[in-house]
Amino acid sequence: MAMLEVNDLHVYYGVIHALRGISFKVDRGEVIALIGANGAGKTTTLQTITGLLPAKQGSVIFEGKDITKIPAHKIVKMGIAHVPEGRRVFSQLSVYDNLKLGAFTRNDKTEIEESLNMVYQRFPRLMERKDQRAGTLSGGEQQMLAMGRALMSKPRLIVMDEPSMGLSPIFVNEIFDIIKVVSESGTTVLLVEQNANKALSIADRAYVMETGEITMEGAAEDLLHDEAVQKAYLGE
Repeated sequence: MAMLEVNDLHVYYGVIHALRGISFKVDRGEVIALIGANGAGKTTTLQTITGLLPAKQGSVIFEGKDITKIPAHKIVKMGIAHVPEGRRVFSQLSVYDNLKLGAFTRNDKTEIEESLNMVYQRFPRLMERKDQRAGTLSGGEQQMLAMGRALMSKPRLIVMDEPSMGLSPIFVNEIFDIIKVVSESGTTVLLVEQNANKALSIADRAYVMETGEITMEGAAEDLLHDEAVQKAYLGE
């Protein structure tokens, strides 16, 4: 059984038909990339999976349970964390407080402390800046904080929306290295990323989206060398 199944999903913004019956699956332990141009429906897909947008038709099944109509905060509790586009850290709060907010669904203080130590190990820079206001961090550090905050909920599936957006090349490499580590430590990853080259280089499989539909799918390695994908998304 797939960990996540999206079946015939239709989503509207008013009269705009944003998702037109998309279906895909994510197996436990995989890194799955969703690639496509701006406006293809990638962010809408993630927001519908995590309960931030309602589906007009179709279903989202997580670990055998239909979560299509479940509110976002309960979906976090069920084991899905969302790293949103644009990072969305609480700029007036400290790094430490942002991370603690990521554990809002959990009660065991010892376990929360263990997760905090794990995040600090994975992101040493956050440890160094734990008392600093999040709004004073660089873009790359804020992205690390958004990822660390998501990991504090102890997710089994983490969905990430454009983690490399607006970052310097050095930070982009660092963020993708961290995504690999997160995956290798047992968390399944669904990744939306404009930098198709980078996404395909770390993904197991990928889906290509165009105007609310999935137009291609396959092993990431195959799509990386596919002529049409190279032309459209890899600048080759």
